[in-house]
Amino acid sequence: MATLRLVPLVLAVAMLLTVAATPLSEGLRTYATRLAIPVFGNWVSRDRGRRTRQVRRLRAAHVTETHRAFAARTILLSGVLGVVGGVLGVYAIAWLLEALAVTPARLRASLPEQLSFLAGVARLSTVGPLELFGLLLVGSATLGAVLAAGFYWARWSYLDQLSTARDNAIEATLPRTVAFIYALSRSGMSFPQVLDTLTRNRAVYGEAANEVGVAVRDMQTFGTDVLTALQRVSGRTPSENMSEFTENLSSVLGSGRSLSNFLRDQYERYQEQAEAQQEQYLDLLSTFAEIYVTVLVAGPLFFITVLVVIGLVLSDTLPVLRFLTYAGIPLASAGFVVYIDSITQEDGAVEATVEETDPGALARRAPDGSASDGGVASDGGVTSDGRLTGGTTGGPFETGGEASTGPDPDRARTRRNRRRLRAYERVQPLRGWIREPFRMLARRPEATLLLTVPAGVAWLLVRSGDELAGRLRDLLAGGLAGIGVPGPGGLLAALDGPLVEWLLVVMGAYALVYEVGKRRNRSLEDAVPDLLDRMASVNEAGMTVVESIERVSENDVGPLNEELRRTCRDIEWGADAATALRRLDERTNIPTITRAVTLITNAMAASGDVAPVLRIAADEAEQSRRLRRARRQEMLTYLLVIYVSFLVFMGIIAALTVSFIPAIEQAATGTATATSAGVSAGPFSGLEDVNTASYELLFFHVSAIQAICSGMIAGQLGEGSVRDGVKHAGLLLAVAYVAFAVVL
Repeated sequence: MATLRLVPLVLAVAMLLTVAATPLSEGLRTYATRLAIPVFGNWVSRDRGRRTRQVRRLRAAHVTETHRAFAARTILLSGVLGVVGGVLGVYAIAWLLEALAVTPARLRASLPEQLSFLAGVARLSTVGPLELFGLLLVGSATLGAVLAAGFYWARWSYLDQLSTARDNAIEATLPRTVAFIYALSRSGMSFPQVLDTLTRNRAVYGEAANEVGVAVRDMQTFGTDVLTALQRVSGRTPSENMSEFTENLSSVLGSGRSLSNFLRDQYERYQEQAEAQQEQYLDLLSTFAEIYVTVLVAGPLFFITVLVVIGLVLSDTLPVLRFLTYAGIPLASAGFVVYIDSITQEDGAVEATVEETDPGALARRAPDGSASDGGVASDGGVTSDGRLTGGTTGGPFETGGEASTGPDPDRARTRRNRRRLRAYERVQPLRGWIREPFRMLARRPEATLLLTVPAGVAWLLVRSGDELAGRLRDLLAGGLAGIGVPGPGGLLAALDGPLVEWLLVVMGAYALVYEVGKRRNRSLEDAVPDLLDRMASVNEAGMTVVESIERVSENDVGPLNEELRRTCRDIEWGADAATALRRLDERTNIPTITRAVTLITNAMAASGDVAPVLRIAADEAEQSRRLRRARRQEMLTYLLVIYVSFLVFMGIIAALTVSFIPAIEQAATGTATATSAGVSAGPFSGLEDVNTASYELLFFHVSAIQAICSGMIAGQLGEGSVRDGVKHAGLLLAVAYVAFAVVL
């Protein structure tokens, strides 16, 4: 009978897990959509005003499914959660009635006299059948309605969050996107080809290129003219600047005004606007740094001091301090980091290689991006729709050609070669690690965890193996008490020292590899503007791109000297300039170089005069370098503020540990002596029961947690990434560990 009572609960939990797994499973989404559309598909389309608003939100968030499917599935999942909430509400009311199944007299006896009026809640345990039905109905309906309405609201609100994130990403990448369009238009490429080229390199230019890709899709797939496609982008984008740019661009194209002059004006405008936006952004970050120091450093320190004084003098406050230490500070810091990351202007770092561009491919492409010869490769290969070609017209595999009879050795050989190519691509990363381990490690510093994590586990076993074995024996013996208690005799107290030492090694190894790679990348990025400027000057003097590369490689361009010489050797050994530049990009893997190589190779495919393009690329790289340096210099002050605030935090903790707690221990000893002698200790009569060792242990833990949180936030604020905060966290954690291990 008891098992049957749990059947609805098990079913409700299963339904809840199914709803939670729907966003992660394509199959579940498909089944849910198939169920939802016949039931709710027509209803979600009736209210035109609501449908228009929701469609706008879907487009702004770049959701790839129709409004009918998304809205119908949202209602279906909300209804399922409503049923789940109804079932859980019944069980919640039943649990509440069982918990309150005490007599008023017993409850009144257990409460202080001032709270005796609360004993009346015990009357809930004596409700009749009708009252019980009403309670179950109200609880079920309330929780079900809350879950259903909350899920419906959260699902549409999540789209707003995605739109805001895309807005920030578009605003951050729009200046360089406009620079790309302006540069390629100066090279003589037609405007539809410019947009197509930008879309094919959207992995390099980010969210703004994705937004332009919507217009390219409309033109190539649906045959929309360029003016209408740009106007549609203007109406659907969440970015105000992108909307204004595409609207003005369509007006210029429709009016016949000079496109080059318009793009130059927009390019200069966004350069100036980028500086103003960074100033506002840095002011915002400085405000957040002050908020962090006030709320998440000074605030916890104030509460800790007050709670420690109350706990050592009046009553035990260890549970509150433990909650603040192990949950409050980490969760608040994580929320702060997530919020800062949501508004952070990314530099647009990409890990995408430049798309290979045949120098003659653009000439063979029609203005809408399709191949002018119908997609048939003249030298054999695969057409755009995946069919094999015979290399010349009339081949057996060409559309309209004579069908081949029997097995074809060429087709079988092609399949074998494709399988070999897929196998090669699967083992390519492993070959890279074997051939160049240090270079690959600099690109993937998280690979250090493969060594440091097992080493840390072994270190924990060596340092605290006996204590851990003893606690496991206690657990097997049937007692959970003391297993995870953060007190002087708990397992956490035995593991905290080795755990901190392990964290120092993990963060130190990661930070070392990450910083080495980052400094190398930064030095290469700083050399790019000078390189492009020199290439532009040489090219303007009449030299080709190849001659420009060879001439510049003879001069000193800093960290790029060796890479340029390798590029020249590639050209000497038979590679064309575009291929050699792409290999340069793959070796360096720097966003600034990726954007420059993308721009130059596409300009070379369109025209031999790349001097204006090189000049624009140099200006864009110089702008990025100037903004990056300004941010580092501005945020250095607030990095120091965070460091100083943590040192003040450690100073107060040290004062409590060195001065206040020993004084309390002495007072407790005197109180115990007076009590044993039969003398009243007055207001200090309870000091002999104070667990001062637990407070000292908690001070060490809160210092370590605060060090990690402060370091991560310092990296997020100062350098734009939590990964940059690992070195700060490791340094502050080392300060806290040394302070407690040596000084305190």
